[in-house]
Amino acid sequence: MKHHAVQKLAAALAVCVFGSVYAQEALKSTEEEYYDFLSLNGDASRPALNYRTLSDSVWRLTDDAEDTHVWRANNLGTTYTLWAAPEQGGNWFLRGIDEHITMKIYGPEWFNSFNTAAPYGQNDGALWQGRGYNTSLTAGIRFEGYGFEATIKPQLSYSQNMGFDIVKPAYSGADYADKAENYGYYGLHSIDAPQRFGNKPFFTFDWGDTEIRWSLYTFTIGFGTQPIWLGPAQINPIIHSNNAASYPKLDIGLRRQPIVIPKLNWYLGDIELRVWWGYLSESDYFDNTSDNDHNLITGFTIAYGVPFLPGLTIGLNRIMLSKWNDMNTGAIFSLLWPAMDTGAGSDQNDQRASIVIDYHIPKAGLNIYLEWGRNDFSPGLDYVIRYPFHTQGYTFGIKKSLDITDVLKGEILLEITNLESSRDYENMISWDTTFYAHHIITQGHTNRGQWLGAGIGTGGNSQYLGFKLYYPKGNAQIFIQRMNPDMDYSWFIDIVETNIRANFNIGIGANHYFIPALRTSAQIVYSSEFNPTYNRQNLPRRHNFALALQVKYCF
Repeated sequence: MKHHAVQKLAAALAVCVFGSVYAQEALKSTEEEYYDFLSLNGDASRPALNYRTLSDSVWRLTDDAEDTHVWRANNLGTTYTLWAAPEQGGNWFLRGIDEHITMKIYGPEWFNSFNTAAPYGQNDGALWQGRGYNTSLTAGIRFEGYGFEATIKPQLSYSQNMGFDIVKPAYSGADYADKAENYGYYGLHSIDAPQRFGNKPFFTFDWGDTEIRWSLYTFTIGFGTQPIWLGPAQINPIIHSNNAASYPKLDIGLRRQPIVIPKLNWYLGDIELRVWWGYLSESDYFDNTSDNDHNLITGFTIAYGVPFLPGLTIGLNRIMLSKWNDMNTGAIFSLLWPAMDTGAGSDQNDQRASIVIDYHIPKAGLNIYLEWGRNDFSPGLDYVIRYPFHTQGYTFGIKKSLDITDVLKGEILLEITNLESSRDYENMISWDTTFYAHHIITQGHTNRGQWLGAGIGTGGNSQYLGFKLYYPKGNAQIFIQRMNPDMDYSWFIDIVETNIRANFNIGIGANHYFIPALRTSAQIVYSSEFNPTYNRQNLPRRHNFALALQVKYCF
């Protein structure tokens, strides 16, 4: 009898399973980037104004685009309804709560890369793409119902981590012993951003996009490890990205919410608000001090969609790093102080803030965006007026869609990032300032050895130009990028032109659906590194080939 009842239940579930009309995608996945491409022309609606995690990345196609978009014949992933609740009646307790029970399967997704001479890769979570072979396996499942959301989507990765010549860092001492000398970041500060993660291969398990959440209308509260993407940048957001390993966090706030005056039905724009607290960890390749292995990150973001200029979003992001052991001294409430620090960097907290301007013009297939940020110390109003660029960093971008034919669609992306110290530090370069550093929070703006913000790291700049061509079975891509890694360190060594280091990257890649549910991706990037500091150490110039292959099956 029990076996017969199970069969009846399975059959009932099978009858009521059907695909949904929306897509919920992981950050910077091929699928999410495709939906963002569709949004350029208004064929998909953007789910967020400024703050995104997997749970917030819910894309909806317009009615006209459902049967006409380029990849309509491919399975981009399906959300299944396991239980279709009857239409809501007068039950006030459940009003505002989605009573349907849904499920989505993510992956499995298998990524592989090989770097011939040096590490290469960013925005890949906990994976460290060092020299040699690297691989990661990601799969997961998500359930939603009655306001609750539960996602389990971990990442298991492996790095061969072969040796290569590193630049000797500018810091040492008993606290760092051989760790700084052998693996440490090459810059001015004792930042926990190793050039090499130890001297042997290693596995990493990361909880990735795992989370539990409850939502009522647009109010939401959740606990988990889902990475955060702040702002409109496509490659290098200043404050927060998915470049580093995930960390446990609690967040609370409002998802994108229209503001409408009741009865008058006046639309005043959209608003989005989120606050979070997280637990950051030091890597195994930093210092030998155990009492500073963890930091508290507190974050605040608010964004507003301007009603009289549709598509224009303005926002503010602010984060604070504090020592975890200072929790009992009120560090958890540090963001309540409205201003940046005025203590010339001597405070116990490490602050960064950015202003976001994102203008999305579907009629023109155009997106123009800017994130402009400040690091920690902010002098008085007179100095702000005299030189507002003090401690600044910025990312500026333009994204444009192109209608080539009925079945061929193009996308151009230009993104420029600059995180170099402002020039008013030139006469006091011995201060050793750089954007992601703080001499109190010695690990810098990192988690488990990787940058929390822009993947290019601190003190540098990047210029990226890419083109994608979409066709019914996939897309092809070509890009070029020129960047100066950590120019602050280059200027510090000796203020002469010959110390300026640069990387020049050129890459091609493609995604292809051999069958609707199976996507394969391949990419090759050639990187040439121009580094005069290597010449001083009699090290050869590096030419790296980064080869990548990915396979994903969509249920």
